[in-house]
Amino acid sequence: MSEMNRVTVDLGDRTYSVVVGHGAIRETASLLPTTAKRVAVVTQSGIPSSLVPQFPNHQVTVHEIGVGEEHKSLTTIALLCSAFAQAGLTRNDVVVGVGGGMVTDIAGFAAASYHRGIPVVHVATSLLAMIDAAVGGKTGVNIPEGKNLVGAYWQPHGVVCDLDALESLPPREMRCGLGEMAKYHFIARENLDELPFALRIARSIEIKSEIVAADEREGGVRALLNYGHTLAHAIEIETSFEMAHGEAVALGLLFAAHLGEVMGRITSDRVDEHYRVVNEVYGINLAMPEGLVADRLIGAMGRDKKALESITFVLDSATGLEIVPGVREADIRTALTEFVSRLSPQA
Repeated sequence: MSEMNRVTVDLGDRTYSVVVGHGAIRETASLLPTTAKRVAVVTQSGIPSSLVPQFPNHQVTVHEIGVGEEHKSLTTIALLCSAFAQAGLTRNDVVVGVGGGMVTDIAGFAAASYHRGIPVVHVATSLLAMIDAAVGGKTGVNIPEGKNLVGAYWQPHGVVCDLDALESLPPREMRCGLGEMAKYHFIARENLDELPFALRIARSIEIKSEIVAADEREGGVRALLNYGHTLAHAIEIETSFEMAHGEAVALGLLFAAHLGEVMGRITSDRVDEHYRVVNEVYGINLAMPEGLVADRLIGAMGRDKKALESITFVLDSATGLEIVPGVREADIRTALTEFVSRLSPQA
């Protein structure tokens, strides 16, 4: 694998490239649609200027969104669309989202909504955005009833993952990305920790790209990307997002392993492997936030967007991950008890 790598997301006439490598920011202009005359850069304060690409041949406007989950809202989408209109953007122009997962979610949804859809290119500046949020076309914002309950599938025109961005990433932001990276060990059933870290990032993107190409709109196999997310979203809601998404996913992976064991799907050795990957390979070692009540967590899991007629989980088995609907509340409670008990010595 060369220093600069291109991962292809194969979606027919909407196929696009994900450029991964040090200095990949220089490739951004080449990913813009040829029709674009105007570029609306959506970003946040605190993003280093070195990670914001320059477009000398285009009319550029910069639109900063707020920092924090409270800004991941329909209000932000409305403000951006108004700003795009004031900047004169047409459906032939392009939005460029520069930032972490929150930015790519919002920039993508705003692009999907404005003029009923204009192209978007993502420049991922966090590990979480690189291996998850920026790739695959899922966009969305939160409402009080749940996380990412309003959104659209809107594939980007291209994605840039400049690994230089990780050098200045705060430790907590890196930990959030590592929580998401851990799930790919179980999706692919590969020892990704045997790869150098840069190759692990590229391989994680490849795994997601293959799943997205097979199931763009989560009618089947794409739901496997939600491994660990059912409890994770409940934790985020019940902590008012004080626990970040990737941190919650790390806990969700461990809980899902306990639930799989309670239901007789995996052995205790496989549960131990989850702890090895999450806590030893990635050094996450989190405790459950204080004050969480089982009844409220179960209620929040039941409202999760993946819950159709009953609580649905993605769970491990001897042959791989599977979508499991109709999980019994009694099993969830037993697994929560075992999970919290095993975590408590680390608190």
